[in-house]
Amino acid sequence: MIQRKKYIDKIKPFIDKPVIKAITGIRRCGKSTLLKQIANEIELLGVNSDQIININKELFEFDFIQTYTDLHNYITKKASHKNKKYYLFIDEIQEIDEWEKAISSFFAEKKYDIYISGSNAHLLSSDLATLITGRYVEFKIYTFTFSEFKEIYEKNHKINKNIDVFSEFVKYGGFPGIHSFNWSEEILRQYLESIYNTVVLKDVVMRNQIKDVSMLNYILDFIAQNCGNITTAKSIHDFFKSQNRNVSTDTVLNYLQYAINAMLIQQIRRYDLYGKRILETFEKYYLGDTGLGFALHGSSPEMISGQLENIVLLELLSRGYKVNIGKNKNKEIDFIASIGADKIYIQICKTLIGEKVNEREYGAFEGLNDHYPKYVLSLDEFGFNTDKNGVKWMNIKDFLMSSVF
Repeated sequence: MIQRKKYIDKIKPFIDKPVIKAITGIRRCGKSTLLKQIANEIELLGVNSDQIININKELFEFDFIQTYTDLHNYITKKASHKNKKYYLFIDEIQEIDEWEKAISSFFAEKKYDIYISGSNAHLLSSDLATLITGRYVEFKIYTFTFSEFKEIYEKNHKINKNIDVFSEFVKYGGFPGIHSFNWSEEILRQYLESIYNTVVLKDVVMRNQIKDVSMLNYILDFIAQNCGNITTAKSIHDFFKSQNRNVSTDTVLNYLQYAINAMLIQQIRRYDLYGKRILETFEKYYLGDTGLGFALHGSSPEMISGQLENIVLLELLSRGYKVNIGKNKNKEIDFIASIGADKIYIQICKTLIGEKVNEREYGAFEGLNDHYPKYVLSLDEFGFNTDKNGVKWMNIKDFLMSSVF
């Protein structure tokens, strides 16, 4: 397994510091492996292995830890030496009822350095989470980016000149576990379906006591087939009504929020560049990983534009950018990505071939005279002006592998 260096480098400065390190991300995105890699970093600092306490709630051996009391009893028994410091690693902590009470207590004792992970975007915003407010830093983890996928793909599989690695990434996505299997479409689809079903069942259906599971799946499939399109709860409601499926707009809104909380989907809001405000309507939705789309409906050439946007979005998020859709008067910019005072504008398309396409993609930036970088990304390999009216063209694969942003 590859080192997830960019995440480790973000977390390392907080080792032995008096804050709880909270790692959040969709199930199977690599949180467990990252926790192990951090534990290894701590051992390299000279900490004995008996000072590191690991709990993974996905393993049956820890099934007995159901409540904060169970957690407290188990750890206090393991951390029996009064003069030693202990390092706690608790994976999928949301599976422990009222876990915040135990973690708050351990934090107060000052002899623990605490690392927790969870598969819920609201892990740290529950009523009980106020017990640790101001005492944690959150690190959001995502599935493999293209550079990570390419590194492990080329390491694990024989390179076939007839296979384009990027096409495989678009199709199967970035869940790390796919690289544990023979590279077979049938096998990988079964694995991705199992991830989808697990996340839906554990993190959406059971957590929110959903009764109409089939409608939830219909809604998620609709999102998968409409990545990159403006979507509203009403438009989803109207679509299903046209298909003679009855679902209220409120139910659609609730199901979307549950899926966002489970990080199955990402909601990206529009930002009005002239009004300087976030707009509350006509947002877009993307998948937590493009492999989920393959699990839902297989591979389809018509989906490529949305998949490319999805991949660029997850790359930006993994690098720490805050992302919005740009409303530039009557035009739309696919992404405005910002970190602090830094900002980039991005347009994404399959190809720039065709005068109308070229005008549309470059024209999205018309009237934007600020100094921030502006990019048009496409799958085209060459043949386009790399700098047109201050807008740079890049091949999308080169962009994903680059350090220009």
